[in-house]
Amino acid sequence: MHARSRFGLVAVVLFVGGLAIGGGGTLIFGPNTGGYDTPRSVYIAQEATLDATLDSLTQADVLVVPAAFRLVARATGWGQQIKPGHYRVAPGRSNYHLLDKLRRGLQDPVRLTVPPGVQRERLAAVLGRRLEREPTAFRTALRDTSLAGDLGSTPGRLFGYMLPETYDLYWQTPPKTVVRRIKRGFDRFYERELAAGADSLGLTKRAVVTLASIVEWEALRDAEKPAIAGVYLNRLDRGWPLQADPTIQYVLLDTNGERVGRVLHEHLEIDHPYNTYQHQGLPPGPITNPSPSSLRAVAAPERHGYLYFAADGTGGHTFSRTLREHNRAAEKYQRMLDERR
Repeated sequence: MHARSRFGLVAVVLFVGGLAIGGGGTLIFGPNTGGYDTPRSVYIAQEATLDATLDSLTQADVLVVPAAFRLVARATGWGQQIKPGHYRVAPGRSNYHLLDKLRRGLQDPVRLTVPPGVQRERLAAVLGRRLEREPTAFRTALRDTSLAGDLGSTPGRLFGYMLPETYDLYWQTPPKTVVRRIKRGFDRFYERELAAGADSLGLTKRAVVTLASIVEWEALRDAEKPAIAGVYLNRLDRGWPLQADPTIQYVLLDTNGERVGRVLHEHLEIDHPYNTYQHQGLPPGPITNPSPSSLRAVAAPERHGYLYFAADGTGGHTFSRTLREHNRAAEKYQRMLDERR
């Protein structure tokens, strides 16, 4: 044991002994966190002083008697050993228990949910807010050439592999570590649930993610996703252009910085590699990060003879086998829009 550790231990023993003799042992071992129902989160910043730590505990409404916590922290010297991080503080805990947790850095993970169907900037903002990091750091990590290469991707495609799931991560985990963790989670999910289906269809991992990202923006109902995936795969099998409106929305985001409420004919004329009205096959990469349901839809699509679909005005679609059927469905939808206006 180091001399400093021995000194700290002796100080605690002497302090406890003195209080016990004086009848004040409850100051250390008696409960000093409130009687709330569930543990409360406290965030301790890097290089936080005892006063700053006490402020964080007070803001979280954890302590019953803050002055008692300060007294024990100063008397033991543990107030100078507090480690930064996220801590879940249970009700009815003593000053001794709380200080021991803080000085030993016994952090609790932060639960972080990655939202589906978002762009790199929104994803970076969500990650930064939950893990107390600058969003810029996450945007940089998602564009990092070396990191993307290590993870089997490219800077332009990596964000599409940020699987929308819930993850337990330690507060202020470095952005590159977070991206690695999420991408590896995607890889495990792919091998477990998608690989067999994708292989049977002759689809690569990149193709699955790219097509699933289009399905993600196309479908409002999970139940329709396998049918929509089936339409796009039918078009690919026939060598047709996908003519997927979500890719035009991505083009507009990339060129103008925003999506539009409705894709117009003039938008289809924009010269862009992601314009699937002008370029055959799949676009160069994903347009968003697809949800598990969209990924499953591509790996296990509905088998049918549909080649077209049109919105039906209720959040769903009407599927058609011929262009004539499709035009009738599209005209019906247009009349509905006109009547609503």
